[in-house]
Amino acid sequence: MILTDNETKVDLLNNEAIAKTIIALLREKPERPVTIGVHGDWGAGKSSILEMIESGLADQDGVLCLKFNGWRFQGFEDAKIALIEGIVTGLLEKRPLLSKAGAAVTDIFRRIDWLKIARHGGGLAFTAMTGIPTAGQIGAVVDTVKGVFADPAKLATKENYDKAVDGVQGLLKPAESKNVPEEIEAFRKAFTGLLKAAGIDQLIVLIDDLDRCLPDTAIETLEAVRLFVFTDRTAFVVAADEAMIEYSVRKHFPELPDTTGPRDYARNYLEKLIQIPFRIPALGETETRIYVTLLLIGAELADDADYAKLIDAARGLLKRPWTTAGLDAQTVRTALGDKASDVQNALTLSDQIGPILASGTQGNPRQIKRFLNTLMLRHQTAQARGFGEEVKLPVLAKLMLAERFMSRLFDQIASAGARSPDGRCADLSGLEAAAADVAETSRRKRGGSKAAVDGDDDKSDAVVKDSAVLAEWKAAEAIRAWACLTPSLAEVDLRPYLFVTKDRKDYFGAASVLGRLAAVVEKLLGSKLAVQAFEGELRQLVPAEAAQVFEELRGRVMGSDAFETAPPGIDGVAVLVRAHPTLQPNLLDLLEALPANRCGPWPASGWEGVIKEGESVARFERLLKTWSTSKGSFLKTTAAAALRTRGNRR
Repeated sequence: MILTDNETKVDLLNNEAIAKTIIALLREKPERPVTIGVHGDWGAGKSSILEMIESGLADQDGVLCLKFNGWRFQGFEDAKIALIEGIVTGLLEKRPLLSKAGAAVTDIFRRIDWLKIARHGGGLAFTAMTGIPTAGQIGAVVDTVKGVFADPAKLATKENYDKAVDGVQGLLKPAESKNVPEEIEAFRKAFTGLLKAAGIDQLIVLIDDLDRCLPDTAIETLEAVRLFVFTDRTAFVVAADEAMIEYSVRKHFPELPDTTGPRDYARNYLEKLIQIPFRIPALGETETRIYVTLLLIGAELADDADYAKLIDAARGLLKRPWTTAGLDAQTVRTALGDKASDVQNALTLSDQIGPILASGTQGNPRQIKRFLNTLMLRHQTAQARGFGEEVKLPVLAKLMLAERFMSRLFDQIASAGARSPDGRCADLSGLEAAAADVAETSRRKRGGSKAAVDGDDDKSDAVVKDSAVLAEWKAAEAIRAWACLTPSLAEVDLRPYLFVTKDRKDYFGAASVLGRLAAVVEKLLGSKLAVQAFEGELRQLVPAEAAQVFEELRGRVMGSDAFETAPPGIDGVAVLVRAHPTLQPNLLDLLEALPANRCGPWPASGWEGVIKEGESVARFERLLKTWSTSKGSFLKTTAAAALRTRGNRR
């Protein structure tokens, strides 16, 4: 089961209300030019709302709806001209009647040609004083037109070719002055005449995916919209994330000051162009649960007619989402009849993971779809590999929420589960208990119970010190909220779930090879003060085990690829080598492999009592001499100082 992420006319989000409101606003005064913004994060459903607007206007007489996707014109030299030509070309394609209005069509294309020439001459300004193009500028555009008509794909006849070249050559004569504002106003009048000739009462242009464009493309498209803003009977609906457009403004106009009064210039620029903004609201918990149910059942029933009945029932619930918990089994049975049994698994899954998704995806439809696709693919992979019975979808969904939105938490849980003989994370039990206590205390306070006021006097005075990891988790509100989600994970064997998430990271690599030594490695990744206490324990390791632990630590140190400060594990390496002096050559191998030009001062000091055997000491001093001439200034200085100190001791 794969959920497609294409825009759709089928409304599962109750966004049809926004589309209907925009249509009513557009048609209220069709002669009035207006620009409407449909705003929302990526994946919020902006493209689908444009589809609904286009569908809702399809049968209205005198209305022509054109769509323009800015992203598809990303590689074009001039997105501004692409939009203008796209609108005019769309008019000609959708209104064959214009073929009889030869003069109006010729006039509008002549004016577009003028805009092209102006663009080639430097952004609608030929010379600072007169605005008159040079012969070279006209010649360059003529060459461009020749190149276009030389393309066999254009199927241009020799007659058309000559007419085109003659037309551009005669468009602007060196002695003829063209005033830019007057010419733009003339273009608007010509465009209005074209609409009248086409019998169009209102032209509505839908612009999508503008927030996916590079800044220059986005701004050029908006500048083209500005050209039409005061053209009667023309309306624009622009779907874009405001934050991305504001970013484009700041990148395109880097010299603008950051702010002007309470708002910055980027926001003012957008609000000048977008007269009426609509922001798509995020889905709440009930809306998310209904959406997930419809997605999962829709994947099973596809185009079944009874599915439309279920959508209608869901829309009824979405009118007042605060009064319902979602689509229950009875509603599904009433809508689907005999087919209800076919979608029981989808309904059960929706009940299990709906609350989790509502909590983790912040009500973003695209994130919900991507999450569901990844969840189902991983579960199917587990089934194909023969351990699908051990992977429960609600557990997998909860772990994936941590993986997606709290990656550090997931890494900590996964590492602990991979090391544990029973696949459990011991700290999860403490986290879930603490989260439940916090939730219960909050509930009591809201209820005003005496227990909440007086405190929990019945609790034991015994205090068990938390691990550093558990203390970190308890301090984070987002992690506590995640821990409150059902099901509980404290008693779950996490290994099947970690195996199915290996597409991201293999948590079993070190654990499976090291076995019980994995816990030793984790201890040695701690702070300098903490690892000092493990020296006695490390002496209990046999040489082969110590070498195995050293290699794992070496891999962690070099794998960090950040050497300005001592990387995690280097203090553990020092304690391990002090406990097992036979590892001194291994330590020198590690130090010699460091990129000296990227290191801070730490490699040159702190090895007293660690590197102490004759050959290893001599080898380290040779390394200090090499570092003292390296390009890394901090390491160079520290290495030179260490050499002087060693010389003074002799």
